[in-house]
Amino acid sequence: MSKCKSSHVSLSFLSNFSLFFLLFSQLVPALFLFGDSVVDVGNNNHLHTIVKANFPPYGRDFQNHNPTGRFCNGKLATDYTAETLGFTSYPPAYLNLKTKGKNLLNGANFASAASGYFDPTAKLYHAIPLSQQLEYYKECQNKLVEIAGQSKASSIISGAIYLISAGNSDFIQNYYINPLLYKVYTADQFSDTLMHCYSNFIQDLYALGARRIGVTTLPPMGCLPAAITLFGSLSNECVARINNDAVNFNKKLNTTSQNLQKMLPGLNLVLLDIYQPLYDLVTKPSENGFSEARKACCGTGLLETSILCNQMSIGTCANASEYVFWDGFHPSDAANKVLADDLIAAGISLIS
Repeated sequence: MSKCKSSHVSLSFLSNFSLFFLLFSQLVPALFLFGDSVVDVGNNNHLHTIVKANFPPYGRDFQNHNPTGRFCNGKLATDYTAETLGFTSYPPAYLNLKTKGKNLLNGANFASAASGYFDPTAKLYHAIPLSQQLEYYKECQNKLVEIAGQSKASSIISGAIYLISAGNSDFIQNYYINPLLYKVYTADQFSDTLMHCYSNFIQDLYALGARRIGVTTLPPMGCLPAAITLFGSLSNECVARINNDAVNFNKKLNTTSQNLQKMLPGLNLVLLDIYQPLYDLVTKPSENGFSEARKACCGTGLLETSILCNQMSIGTCANASEYVFWDGFHPSDAANKVLADDLIAAGISLIS
């Protein structure tokens, strides 16, 4: 195999978390994001890739109803997280920055849709591998020193929160559809390779000064509308074997993260569980204020994402807030708001 380079809490309880974050927002000078389409805010707009979301109906419920490159009808979970942390603007897509100046002081977003822990995944789709995202971050650090001075830049780097969301594309957009992988390696073996990549990435990020890192788990991949359509054998139920792969991966991610925490002095590495909150939304939609969890809002809701989700897509829903999923792979704005509440609750220790 190719080697890589490098349950819901109550509303009152959440409001206390939000208050805590707002009171201590000065302790988080910046937010840096790495990963895939779950957190990409427009980096792929600047790439020669088909994996883009910079056209309607993407962004129809975002600010000014503009598509930005976010794979959503509105805000991502990390957008809501940034708001709760007290930021008045979202960390910008690094490749969007024409002049990489003072707008870097509050952080930047390096994520690229179709990227993963496994560099070859990104290369299949001409996306930005994590190894290259890290190179952009190094460049960003140099820019911070230029505009803020070494002392302030060091303070921003060590005090910032780093969020990583990856792994989903490695499975859904590579392993499960790539006979060069699934015919040679079991999903468990592939997970081990991803763990090696993940461990290297965290150590590289740590070596660059990162100390407060949040990492999302894999979601229930077998419950994504497109995954059910592609791999569900004509069933409308979540694909159990794919969900099992996600659970297995998440266990390895937890163990690896604990080992990294022990190995790297001063590292605060927190696992942010996405699996259970999203699984709850999918399996109990009405209890969470949603009416549809099998079909996504865009088009037929069974498969469409990226260029397949467009203004000509027949059947696109009128009210995305009733849907758990916006397109075949990505949650709606309304679901992201729920997921963000769980991220906040899980990530509280990052600023303690």
